[in-house]
Amino acid sequence: MSIIEDKADEALGRRVRAEREGRGWSLAELAGRAGVSKAMLSKIERAEASPTAATLSRIATAYGLTMAALFEVASHNSRLQRAKDQPVWRDPKAAYLRRQVFLHPANPLELVEIELPAGQEAGFPASAYHLVRQVVWMISGRLTLMEGAERHELAAGDRVELGPPSDIVFRNETAQPCRYLVAIVRR
Repeated sequence: MSIIEDKADEALGRRVRAEREGRGWSLAELAGRAGVSKAMLSKIERAEASPTAATLSRIATAYGLTMAALFEVASHNSRLQRAKDQPVWRDPKAAYLRRQVFLHPANPLELVEIELPAGQEAGFPASAYHLVRQVVWMISGRLTLMEGAERHELAAGDRVELGPPSDIVFRNETAQPCRYLVAIVRR
C-alpha cells in the first residue's frame, strides 16, 4: 500500500470512530445499523483493514452521511485545493481509485473522480442513494452502469443522471481503465 493510501486508511479509521463515538454508539450498535461485522468495523477504526466501497457506503448510510463525507478533510481554510492535497483512496476489492475533488460542509455539491481498472466493478446498495442525487460524467474509456435492471453504456463525454434509489453497479467490461466524475448533490 502506498503512503497516501496508508494515510487515507488511518484518517478514515479515525473518522469512522469519531462519528461512532460522537453519537454515543457502541461497535455493536454501528454494526447493526450498517450491516457490517463488529470485527470489520474494529479493524477499519484501527486502520488494520481497508474497507470496500460497498462497506464504506453502508457505514456512511448508517451515519446519515454520504461516503464522501467520511473522507472529509477537517480544514477548509482555502477555496483552492491542490491535486496533491485531495484525499485519495483505493478500494481493496475492485482496486478502483477514488479522488475527492470537492467537498465542503457549507456546499451541497460533491465531486468525486473515479478510475476503475479494466474488468472490475463496484456495487452500492440503494440505501446509499437516499440522501443524494448523482450525475455520472465519463472522462475516458467506457463504463457499464447498472441502475437496478436498467443498463447504461457510457463512453467519453457521455453522462447519466441517476434516478430514484436502486442498487447500482459500476462495471468496466473493457480491457482498458476508465475514468469518470460523479457529481453529487446532498439533499
